[in-house]
Amino acid sequence: MRISRTTTKRTREKSLRNAIADSISDDELIEQAKQARQEAHAPFSNFQVGAAIMTSDGRVYTGCNIEQSVYSLTMCAERVAIFKAVSEGAREFVKVAVVADFETVTPPCGCCRQSLWEFAGPGTKVILANLAGEVRRLDIEELLPLPFDATFLEDDR
Repeated sequence: MRISRTTTKRTREKSLRNAIADSISDDELIEQAKQARQEAHAPFSNFQVGAAIMTSDGRVYTGCNIEQSVYSLTMCAERVAIFKAVSEGAREFVKVAVVADFETVTPPCGCCRQSLWEFAGPGTKVILANLAGEVRRLDIEELLPLPFDATFLEDDR
């Protein structure tokens, strides 16, 4: 990964974000994602997903998946939560929980991973959970180890 002004800034802010992320417990964030999941519109797959995103100022935004008969128009729970947060002015995420009813925890799809990276960056906590109580905690770098981001678009070549 290239080191640039953007990467340096994100790394410096990581410790502050970790302190904010600890202000709401993982269990509380998982519970908010579970509640959001109950609103999922998944008539075709019956695969309901909920997400809860905590921002750097401590606010939480939730989302659920919304299916349409044309699958390409379907929106994942994570992106619904991201779009809600961004539309309200949030730009930095510190922690995200994703909950689905599956035998193992369900990670975000590639599109959601990229979307999370855009507003999260290094050190963002990702919590994956299912309704059976299994929980897995990761840093976003584990989900998206080689991200494409703004560092490639800076004019310092």
